[in-house]
Amino acid sequence: MSTASAIPAVAQTAPEPLSMADVLRVPVMRRLWIAQIVSTFGDFLALFAVINFLTFHLNAQPQQVTGLQIAYLLPIAVLGVLAGVFVDRWPLKPTLVTSDLLRAVLCLLLLLATTTLHFYFTLAAISVVSSFFGPAQGVAIRSAVPLHGLRSANALMQQVLFGMRVIGPPIAGLLYALLGARVCYVADSVSFLCSGLLIASLALKQPFTAALSGTSAPVSAAPSKGLASILPDMREGIDFIVHHAEVLFVILALAAGMFILGCFGPLIAVYTRDSLHASTGTYSIISAMIGAGMLAGVNVLNTLGKKLKNTTLVYSGLGGIAVGLCLLAGIPHVWAAIVANLVIGCAVAAIIVPANVLIQQETPPALMGRVGSTNMSLVFTAQILGLVLSGILAQRIGVRSVFALCAVLLIILVSIGKFFMEPKPRAASA
Repeated sequence: MSTASAIPAVAQTAPEPLSMADVLRVPVMRRLWIAQIVSTFGDFLALFAVINFLTFHLNAQPQQVTGLQIAYLLPIAVLGVLAGVFVDRWPLKPTLVTSDLLRAVLCLLLLLATTTLHFYFTLAAISVVSSFFGPAQGVAIRSAVPLHGLRSANALMQQVLFGMRVIGPPIAGLLYALLGARVCYVADSVSFLCSGLLIASLALKQPFTAALSGTSAPVSAAPSKGLASILPDMREGIDFIVHHAEVLFVILALAAGMFILGCFGPLIAVYTRDSLHASTGTYSIISAMIGAGMLAGVNVLNTLGKKLKNTTLVYSGLGGIAVGLCLLAGIPHVWAAIVANLVIGCAVAAIIVPANVLIQQETPPALMGRVGSTNMSLVFTAQILGLVLSGILAQRIGVRSVFALCAVLLIILVSIGKFFMEPKPRAASA
């Protein structure tokens, strides 16, 4: 029988994708999900408290508040590729637990912070540890959940993040007003401690020797040893990404989506003021629509998009962001801004979940840490560029022109992916 005739038989026997409820029945995944909820809520509390303290007690300028975000993102952007090398070498559960415990301790340093620089350095230190936790968590999910459950598993994890964008700010604001910043810092520390204890109770598999069918990348049977092998190990992960067109495309797509979100933070407020001539209340509603769209997008796409290819969903996500940006650029009305932000939120979800799934499915287990951390590094770099460039571009060409330019760039990226990065069909063997 030829290879071509064997392919349909494999496709017919492919298992039905698992639902979110099915994935949550996996004990390891369920506890990882609960740990994510606890630690993410703690993060929202602490970051909200820090921003409020800087703004209302230290009278920070807008650039200083933006600098706080950059201080948190920059270490992950810089250290991401290097961190993945160690994640692939170190035992999985100790890496996750130690990262949580270290962050629990570092959060308590916020109690001692009295200047803007103190907050910068503390958040940067927390971010350094997070650069190891993020890819290790991705490895844990990949080793705990079967391939046909990865989309639901990633949807669950993203659901937590997107949900917190909607409900996190009002809850954090209430707790900050009632209890003050110091209690919020302690709560964040406790959340990391609880997350670490939950993960410590898991029986995590070390995925170094696992095999991933359909992957042709040359991967060493065991992780490399010694400091001298750090650069070759980094190169191995980067080479896999560069020579795997689909993985490279979805990583670029993720970076593009995060660049747009990085631009949105500073610019949507200016757009509301200058283009819509609306109040801060309208700005709050418009901003919340992005998080609401993300949350809705995760649930809708996980239900209705089970039969669609991951790359198809990524294309639709990039196109959806472009449509939302065109609405913002072309129709400066409040209703259009609300619709546009809902569309953009849904579209971002259509990129993040399938992109992470494709990366996990296509990456050999021995490279998961390096590929995951490289992806994380590029995504955070894109967010930083969005934060930095948004103000510069808006000052030179205007906010609406920035939105239109971003839409054009996204359409170009879709075209590049479709025409140059799609896998070529294999010739049927005789």
